[in-house]
Amino acid sequence: MRQPRILTIILAGGSGGRLGSLTETRAKPAMPVGGSYRLIDIPLSNLHNSGFPDVWIVEQYEPKSLNDHLVSGRPWDLDRTNGGMRVLPPYQGSEGEGFAEGNADALYRQADYIREYNPDLVLVLSADHLYRLDYRDVVATHTEADAALTVVTHQIRHDPTEHGVVETSGGVVTGFQYKPENPKSDLIAAEIFLYDAEVLLRSLDELVERDGHLEDYGDQLLPYLVETQKVVEHRLPGYWRDMGTPQSYHQAHMDLLDGHGMVFDDPAWPILTATPRRLPAFVGAAASVETSLLAPGSRVEGTVSRSVVGPDCRIEAGAEVHGCVLLDGVHVSSGARLRNMVVDSGAVIGGATNLDGAEEDPETGIAVVTSAGALEKPSD
Repeated sequence: MRQPRILTIILAGGSGGRLGSLTETRAKPAMPVGGSYRLIDIPLSNLHNSGFPDVWIVEQYEPKSLNDHLVSGRPWDLDRTNGGMRVLPPYQGSEGEGFAEGNADALYRQADYIREYNPDLVLVLSADHLYRLDYRDVVATHTEADAALTVVTHQIRHDPTEHGVVETSGGVVTGFQYKPENPKSDLIAAEIFLYDAEVLLRSLDELVERDGHLEDYGDQLLPYLVETQKVVEHRLPGYWRDMGTPQSYHQAHMDLLDGHGMVFDDPAWPILTATPRRLPAFVGAAASVETSLLAPGSRVEGTVSRSVVGPDCRIEAGAEVHGCVLLDGVHVSSGARLRNMVVDSGAVIGGATNLDGAEEDPETGIAVVTSAGALEKPSD
């Protein structure tokens, strides 16, 4: 049996506005995660481990922050003469020029390139989530069902209203609601989609002809395919988390510390990254460290508990950090006390600072310190 020709497209152009100041100067897929990784590492590593070598990355917002990490694609074995990684920025001068208005529009703007590549299947991913998945299993589900589209789904216990909500019967998708106020189920689209390439391209053309424009997949493309084509689900078990808000970003790191979050160091399924060369973390003689992750290049001389400390951070003697996620290059001065905070790259925390996310934002329990060292207000 002939193996299908598969093209993977990672939509990495969104601004990540729900993360506030954390994505003011970086693309959301470039967000640090787990101290030593970036969000884009998750889909790229899943692709590497699944044996999918042809990957296009569609960029738009703050692309330099992402390109500095991607370089040539070497950490994920994508620096190839034939195939491998291809970065697609916005462009001018031909069909599809300009900036995309949403993820479906971003696909449509690459339609000519997709036709030129001539795949059988198009795997479309985002870079906003933590999960582990062998994409070959999705292909098997898709092929066995002879589907036009396979939607990877996940059952969540918290509020599904920020996601695409899916209804199914016997594995077939029978209904779809995009970010509904009153969801009909707790089954969501995990933003992993496997399309029949011909159906995808034809549907995009038909929707543009019908509506005049495209926005996000949930506005037009998914409802249209559910109505007109055979759409099936592939259920994703285990851990999945959207990293779209400071609260979910923080919780993902607490899950990691608790041992029931994303697994980064499984030898059978490693998460790969372009890690800069740094010395191992330094822990001073008077330091106290408990249930924490310390990235290479960090220096701890104060008290750290239940926290993730990024590269090149410094926590001075007499400083206390509890329940926090510190991005790279954060300096916490002696006498400062931080609890339940996400602190952006390069922030300098003065010695008189005493911040607790549970007090600063009682609704979520988490607050953000910007790279300038200022507290981001909840209303921001």
